[in-house]
Amino acid sequence: MNQDHPEFDSENPQQAAAPTDPLQEELESLRSEVALVKADALRERADLENQRKRIARDVEQARRFANEKLLGELLPVFDSLDAGLAAAGTEPSPLRDGLEMTYKQLLKVAADNGLTLLDPTGQPFNPEHHQAISQVDGAAVAPGHVAQVFQKGYLLNDRLLRPALVVVAKHD
Repeated sequence: MNQDHPEFDSENPQQAAAPTDPLQEELESLRSEVALVKADALRERADLENQRKRIARDVEQARRFANEKLLGELLPVFDSLDAGLAAAGTEPSPLRDGLEMTYKQLLKVAADNGLTLLDPTGQPFNPEHHQAISQVDGAAVAPGHVAQVFQKGYLLNDRLLRPALVVVAKHD
């Protein structure tokens, strides 16, 4: 044994470390436990942040599409006003002017609430926004383009509310 340090035996280092082994083991155990608690806390914090973001996204979606049912129920009103304007002809008259003003006011209110009108006459056929009900030969528009619109379509905040019913010019 070493005389200067009686607790240290250079011939048997295991014997000298033995009294501190339980303390060292407990310290390591506590360190690993603290590391686990920190990891759990970080995971919980990340889960809460993800949940907060998901709820915010859901609330935003609900806000953007809260009026979907109402605007969907107004589509036949738009169709009726459209048909009334077509029946009134192109000649100016108080009835036509009143119908047109009502139609424009209703469109503005709907647009302020996220509704967009799809009137694709002459545009290329888009299966995401248009529903083809037939095709025509030799139309006045390019092949693959909308020759006639039977019913206008609508988007609500860039999501299709109702497709436009269209006739498409045939490819030769």
